[in-house]
Amino acid sequence: MTVQRQVSVWLTVLAAFVAFMWLFADILLPFIAGIVLAYFLDPVADALERLKLPRLAATLVIVLTSAVALVLVLLLIAPLIGDQIGKFAERLPSDVSTLVALFNDLAPAWLKELLAKSSANLPETGSDIATKAAGWVAKLLQSILSGGLALFNLMSLLIITPLVTFYMLNDWDRMVARVDSWVPRDHVGTVRSIAGDINTAMAGFIRGQGTVCMLLGILYAAALIAAGLNFGLLIGLTAGLLSFIPFVGAAIGGILAVATAMVQFWPDWTQILIVAAIFAAGQFIEGNFLSPKLVGQSVGLHPVWLMFALLAFGFLFGFVGILLAVPLAAAIGVLSRFFLKQYLASNLYLGVAKPTKVVPPGGE
Repeated sequence: MTVQRQVSVWLTVLAAFVAFMWLFADILLPFIAGIVLAYFLDPVADALERLKLPRLAATLVIVLTSAVALVLVLLLIAPLIGDQIGKFAERLPSDVSTLVALFNDLAPAWLKELLAKSSANLPETGSDIATKAAGWVAKLLQSILSGGLALFNLMSLLIITPLVTFYMLNDWDRMVARVDSWVPRDHVGTVRSIAGDINTAMAGFIRGQGTVCMLLGILYAAALIAAGLNFGLLIGLTAGLLSFIPFVGAAIGGILAVATAMVQFWPDWTQILIVAAIFAAGQFIEGNFLSPKLVGQSVGLHPVWLMFALLAFGFLFGFVGILLAVPLAAAIGVLSRFFLKQYLASNLYLGVAKPTKVVPPGGE
């Protein structure tokens, strides 16, 4: 097969994949979630197999344990989070007004003059900003509830996802072996090498960073609740979840927590600094202990590329795109490095050595 034909075939496959995703994005969420969970839990099933437990029994243990844990979370934590979301939205306008008033009282004169010159002077009251902020939050919640987390999809997640996870987890090794048997034998070494690099990058982020997010969410929530911060559970878990994007979770969570602390504790600077210190400590623990141990250094995904992938795939395919963003970004990154390596070793980059002209003795 010529290079041109190979390129045509792969472009056709890519176009078919994009068309499939675009057509069925609204119903793919439980299936993609099941596949992601199966990939996340596959090492656990392998560990149980090494303990002489059959694959089917290991899969049943994992799925049933996960289902019980999910039910407990929904029964114990979900009502608290829902209550805090409602109260947070209700208090948002007054809290923003309080923050604006604090800014007007505490901001230095030069900063107010700078904002005035740039036509960005804050109003005497924060009603306009509060109204816009409340409207933005309402639109965001509406878009989430009408998108990937609508009632139908929520029921699909609770019913279809466990089934998909069970079948995929039970058959994972057999499916990998079957796909490997389809690879052309002339290229099987190269394909296995690329697939191994992709698996390393995906495992680092889906398994490693996913575990880091859960641990950080628990750490932030527990510390903020102990500090007496309003909505500590909601802010802490949100910060942990958003930590899937490097630096973004800590930044957004820290801003929300400090702003809430300003409204709640002012003028007690000690309490406000304690809240800020919680996120500083969380970043220290993540950077020096959690990420090096759980994620490692071989992920190969730059934070800027990861953020772009999450935004791009989320924009194109909604919540399903967000779930697929990290695996696809990892695959694209590995393939890009492979093709760059091939290019740097090719004649296109190195050039073709020109034959030297041999001049015979005594003449030209």
